[in-house]
Amino acid sequence: MRTIGDIIGEVLVRLEQGTTSAGLYTDTIMNNWVDQAHIQAATYKKWPFTEGRVTTTWASSAEEWNFEGYRGDSFRFIQVGVNRLQKVNFEDYQIYREKQPSGDDRIFSDFGRTLFINPNADVSGTLTAYGQYRPTAFDTTDPTLTTVFTDAEEDGNEAMVRIMLSYAKTREKKLNQADVHLKNAVGLLDNIWDKYKDEQFAYHSHDRNMWERIDVLRGATNDELLKRDQFF
Repeated sequence: MRTIGDIIGEVLVRLEQGTTSAGLYTDTIMNNWVDQAHIQAATYKKWPFTEGRVTTTWASSAEEWNFEGYRGDSFRFIQVGVNRLQKVNFEDYQIYREKQPSGDDRIFSDFGRTLFINPNADVSGTLTAYGQYRPTAFDTTDPTLTTVFTDAEEDGNEAMVRIMLSYAKTREKKLNQADVHLKNAVGLLDNIWDKYKDEQFAYHSHDRNMWERIDVLRGATNDELLKRDQFF
């Protein structure tokens, strides 16, 4: 199964129904269900294949930034030009801005879906934010559309089928069967997530010691990152 048309067709086959059968499963209903199942499955976890980036021109006159289509609290990395900004919790950000209104620390925070970036930060260039986007609603008049899982993890499409079956069984007032289908869907999604966690376990942190130089006269180390404008 690759397309939303495939998914709808598979659901109808398992229900042994057509879209005209007794009016239970019309095209309108099935199109709505595939859209809702996609949103439910795609937002179940912060999937690596729903990560994206957005770029815009940095403006020091702005402190609040909103990037449409991205999930709240999903931005972990922001860069302006060649400079990385550090994320801090919202309360600390507000205290900093109150106590040091002219401070130029390269920090940002978020509250809800709004990003707060220190407008005094000593940066310039293109603002690039890396976060988690929310899949948009399908144009269900096009059954050839694919899901976020199609080219990444097709088990996610099977999970969508199970979610839609749970909708159908709830409609038929067969709540025990609806619960079984939903649990099966969650199990499939959890298995996908566990696989990604296993793969990410192999990632290594960058050795920050490589950015320190040794003072051969005193035997001490000096952190290069703490010396401003050291290359000028």
